Amino acid sequence: MRILGIDPGYAIMGYGVLDYVGNKITAVDYGAITTEAGILMPDRLEALYNGLKAVIDEYHPDEASIEELFFQNNAKTAIGVGEARGVAILACIQGGLEVYEYTPLQIKQALVGYGQATKTQVQSMVKMILHLDAVPKPDDTADAVAAAICHAHSRNNRVFTRLHP
Repeated sequence: MRILGIDPGYAIMGYGVLDYVGNKITAVDYGAITTEAGILMPDRLEALYNGLKAVIDEYHPDEASIEELFFQNNAKTAIGVGEARGVAILACIQGGLEVYEYTPLQIKQALVGYGQATKTQVQSMVKMILHLDAVPKPDDTADAVAAAICHAHSRNNRVFTRLHP
């Protein structure tokens, strides 16, 4: 099974493509789709959609895993990230993928075994699980890869929420 992990954002949208066969997880590709500050939001959203669609078209994942949003303070940022998340979900659905969402707590629990794990602990586990020489950068990319690993680990446990059948 090929899994696309997504960390939604309108400036940086991280993605990770992993193969999950048996109990083995292998990195296929990972990176980030970026947009420049000062560009109108509709243009940023279009660039994010086109970038993610290109990843889907190139790697043909079977399922997608996306991080659920969690914001405490900045409503304006939350709205922008929510719009980017919507565009990501749309690209996945139009690409024929089943989409699943996980909370940050679920992702930390799946990778580290502790829901209050630090970002550094999660990144270290990403590096270790995938046998990488370095943690994927930027952080948004590592977060997307973590979401994909979480889905691989959680799929058989049915602790996920399916957004689209």
